[in-house]
Amino acid sequence: MHKSLLVAVTLLFVVALIAVLVPEPTAPPRQAAAPGGTSTDSSTERTDKSVERDIADRRGALVDQIVFTEEPDSGQVVGLIEAGTHHAFAQGITNTTVYQRLRDSPQAAYNVSYGANAELTLNPAGPTFSNGELNPFHVPEIREALNRLIDRDYIAEEIYGGLAVPRFLPLSTAFPDYARLAGVARKLELRYTHDPEAAREVIHREMQALGARFENGRWHYEGKPVRVIVLIRTDDERHRVGDYVANLMEEVGFTVERRYRTADEASRIWIGGDPKAGRWHIYTGGWIIAVIQRDEADNFSYFYTPRGRAEPLWQAYDPVPEFDELAERLQQRDYQSWEQRQSMMARALELAMQNSVRIWLVDQLNVSARSRNVEVATDLAGGLSGSFLWPYTIRFKDRVGGEIVFGSPGLLTEPWNPVAGSNWLFDQMIVRSLQDMALIPDPYTGLYRPQRVEAAEVTVQEDVPVTRTLDWLSVETAAEIQVPEDAWIDWDAQAGRFVTVGEKHPAGITSRTCVRIHFEQGYLERRWHDGSQLSLADVVLPWILTFARADENSQLYDVAHLPTFEAFQRHFRGWQIVSTEPLVVDIYTNQIYPDAETIVASWAVDPLPWHVLGLGILAERSGELAFSSNKADRLRADWMSLVAGPSIPVLERHLRRASERGFVLFPKVMEKLMREGEAAERYRALTDWHRQRGHFWVGDGPFYLHSVHPVSGSVVLRRNEDFPDPADKWLRYTRPEVPELDLDGPMVVEKGEAAEFSLNITFEGEPYDREAIEKVRFLLFDGNGELARQGNAKALGEGQWKISLAPRAIEALGVGANSLELAVTSQRVALPSFASHVFATVPENGRRPAP
Repeated sequence: MHKSLLVAVTLLFVVALIAVLVPEPTAPPRQAAAPGGTSTDSSTERTDKSVERDIADRRGALVDQIVFTEEPDSGQVVGLIEAGTHHAFAQGITNTTVYQRLRDSPQAAYNVSYGANAELTLNPAGPTFSNGELNPFHVPEIREALNRLIDRDYIAEEIYGGLAVPRFLPLSTAFPDYARLAGVARKLELRYTHDPEAAREVIHREMQALGARFENGRWHYEGKPVRVIVLIRTDDERHRVGDYVANLMEEVGFTVERRYRTADEASRIWIGGDPKAGRWHIYTGGWIIAVIQRDEADNFSYFYTPRGRAEPLWQAYDPVPEFDELAERLQQRDYQSWEQRQSMMARALELAMQNSVRIWLVDQLNVSARSRNVEVATDLAGGLSGSFLWPYTIRFKDRVGGEIVFGSPGLLTEPWNPVAGSNWLFDQMIVRSLQDMALIPDPYTGLYRPQRVEAAEVTVQEDVPVTRTLDWLSVETAAEIQVPEDAWIDWDAQAGRFVTVGEKHPAGITSRTCVRIHFEQGYLERRWHDGSQLSLADVVLPWILTFARADENSQLYDVAHLPTFEAFQRHFRGWQIVSTEPLVVDIYTNQIYPDAETIVASWAVDPLPWHVLGLGILAERSGELAFSSNKADRLRADWMSLVAGPSIPVLERHLRRASERGFVLFPKVMEKLMREGEAAERYRALTDWHRQRGHFWVGDGPFYLHSVHPVSGSVVLRRNEDFPDPADKWLRYTRPEVPELDLDGPMVVEKGEAAEFSLNITFEGEPYDREAIEKVRFLLFDGNGELARQGNAKALGEGQWKISLAPRAIEALGVGANSLELAVTSQRVALPSFASHVFATVPENGRRPAP
């Protein structure tokens, strides 16, 4: 009997990864007894109890101050932690050498995330560019052939040093859809496995069909060499990926030009330029997913059709009609059952590989570095910088309070404003600590959990497949959902008021979904950081801005907002306030997701401080500032920043005028939603706030923005002492319970025999709670790599499962080497765990020793 152990905390079939991602170093040996006979153990125990008492007595954040400093060199991370000058770093580490130093440091610790990937973006324009040159990648078959030409194992192991795993499909190997479709995924991965000879045959056939000739080892078209321009990013491992791909292109006969560019330089070419101009053929792309995606049905429309983005490259995409229609239906969740959805996803994966305007290469592992004495909840997808819970959980293990120093690769990269300001990952990380969201994504499952919501009720049409996992919401069905006549559905910019459903649709309308959100008691009694109290005006303002910025009759009209608004308008059917004490709202929409929690989160709009946004609106109306970069360019004005730069004196001037006049935004609507004397209270509070802080960023989160220092490159946050929540509210999310798998089975099975395999599922040595296991799925592959059988394992007891193969199943495998592969999904983490076991099938009596 052979025991095959694979602790699959990461991704599929990556045995080599275990050697790289070893557990954190053990703690140093315990010290001898301290003077007076007090041992370190008892002292530590008393310290732990003291810390627990301090946490229990505290509200809000567990540290007093956080300082963000600019540190672009990831090579300095370990040294700065060991020197004690920094406690955590926002950027993920992908460099193997730096990771190994981090792993071996007794002062450092780390968390691993799986939300980044690398791919090749191909230019499909053609068949010839505007300069007359041939573009081979206009042909889908040539694009598809690149999947077999490229050795993803080489990229993962040699270029990324084991901090990546091969990826073939437009589904992250770390997210639930990959595990749900494991059978389909593995068949496609085997179909497109590394086979350079097969790839060359296709390329030769299709190039000849284009009229190209292969002479002296090089392709020529109309007497000239066929040139392939590889646009290579220089700021990470994609530099080496680009060189590897360029070498492959030369080996198959193309004349290659390598153009090395930074992110900004490359974006002007591949995303900002006209693909028909022929300035590039292949770009070394990459994407970062900040939170776990439980439903990746959008990926087909986003990455393969013109609906994905407005840029010229996306408008050059021309998927076959079947793929285009299927992608749009998946984007709209146009299916009547879960089985239909899975069938559509499976077919879309096949068509995506045939299309291949993107060649997916690897899913990367990012390592978030921190001091060993610091604890924080990181997201399994986005790491520390993508975590929504980091401000609620970051703390020193041995004390409450103190100052945390963060290193970040950049600060204040773009102007900050909450309407259309900086969307840069590391800016948004800081912004999240300054606001208090109604719902927060679980960093390990991606399911949304309530922060300022008491409950929610989701009603869907009977043919809409939606389920819930958590008990803070309910799901019901209805034959028809009629939208009330008095619900708001549009905005009249000239009249300055909402338009009702009855006015816009006299005959009435229906929706696929109604979401009723019950906010917590006292939701509107909370206070902004400047001390002013929230009101309904703050809740309604985001809805007004959504419509006003898309209305050509509005002074806030912004053409850059139109794609977002058009996507919103396709689904939106109405919104209304049901109750104010407590606050209850209804949203009617045609947009659905498989998880009811995601439906609620997508419509739980967070409030904005109307008195701050009012200053920005006045500045945009006057043409001095603009919320978006696009409108700023068109107005030749400054892109608005509430925290620094030339925007500050403009906003100061508008604050004085608004305060003197008692200015109220959209008065026909807003004045009815405000308390008596609210405008005067707000402007007094904001004036005092700006006098003390020098900026206009007012939030309601666990930290407030204390000071901003653009020249020295630092941002200082301080604890919001009036934050209402107990400090330990989210502390249970500092350790993901990823299942660990131990698969045991025979090495050799004779024809005519049955075979049984046992699986132990544990976490940190203890049996994994059976109720928390969602599914244990097995895939059986024969010696030709064909899927011979699939099914579910049988539960025996706590942490114990078995897979039984009958003699008929063994007989069907034939003689040779086979592979049993398992995918385990848990309700506690979205990251699937995998294990595999190789065994041989032999003829009857095939195990007899030779004479």
